[in-house]
Amino acid sequence: MSVYDIGRLCVKTMGREAGHYCVIVDIIDKNYLLIDGLKVRRRRTNYNHIEPIADVLEIKKGASHEQVEAAIKKAKLEKKMNEVVSIPIK
Repeated sequence: MSVYDIGRLCVKTMGREAGHYCVIVDIIDKNYLLIDGLKVRRRRTNYNHIEPIADVLEIKKGASHEQVEAAIKKAKLEKKMNEVVSIPIK
């Protein structure tokens, strides 16, 4: 069991979507993950550009955007997923 499991909620730490919550949809290889979310476009991202948090959604590998939205609503995390977290400068 890894920190970067499918369904794990994360916060983007780099790029234009920094501070937004996302969900891991697929593990591409040792460097990249496929993420999706309410305020984050579905895209490939580097492990180093996200920070995992404790919450996990029940989704299958490669779930569609609609399935991800449904899982977020089922877990009642819409409010959290629409928030923006301030990222400290390193």
